[in-house]
Amino acid sequence: MLDGLDLAKLAPAPHRRTAHELVRDTLRRAIFSGVLTGGTHLGQAEIATQLAVSTTPVREALRDLAADGLIRIDPHRGAVVHDLDHDDLREIYEIRSALEPLAIRRAARHITADELAAAGDLLDRMARETDPAAWLELNWAFHALLGRASRSPRLFSLVTSAQGSTARYVGESMKTHPDRLAEATVEHRALVDALAGHDGDTCAKLVTAHLQHTLELLLAP
Repeated sequence: MLDGLDLAKLAPAPHRRTAHELVRDTLRRAIFSGVLTGGTHLGQAEIATQLAVSTTPVREALRDLAADGLIRIDPHRGAVVHDLDHDDLREIYEIRSALEPLAIRRAARHITADELAAAGDLLDRMARETDPAAWLELNWAFHALLGRASRSPRLFSLVTSAQGSTARYVGESMKTHPDRLAEATVEHRALVDALAGHDGDTCAKLVTAHLQHTLELLLAP
């Protein structure tokens, strides 16, 4: 339940956002920031009331978040924020380490100048960002851009789901290791440089190292 939480305070500016997008982005921000913790039940009626929308956009937003791996749909409890243990994290990062090098190799072949420019813009914003939750939103957009550049919708969907299921834990690690914000941005910039050179081998190595470094932080006591 959302006892004591005020989702409206987390809602982004409604400019050019549909009700569905407003709900989705608000819940995503709440998960990234740790306001919505693992195991939290997301009641449609309660969310609709807090954000002053009908239950239809809430239902659509929950479907999006489930597809992104941020929540799961339990047949008895409904929508629930993912709650993972260390074994789950190891398994998911093993999956990511198999899928993401493949995706980034494809992106290295297909990425356009416009996409590289957009990635660079996101990195500039990430370099200036000091709030972990806001940084994670930019990081999500960055990885989504690179995923779409793979030109493989199926692979993109699989990678996004795996990334989403661990996003909350990455956010928590950023709070305890704030220097990781700058480190990860540097790693991302090296990746974009390799993409600009269409160097798939280097891209794959950089992604693998980035994932390993992140997992080590997530598992640190």
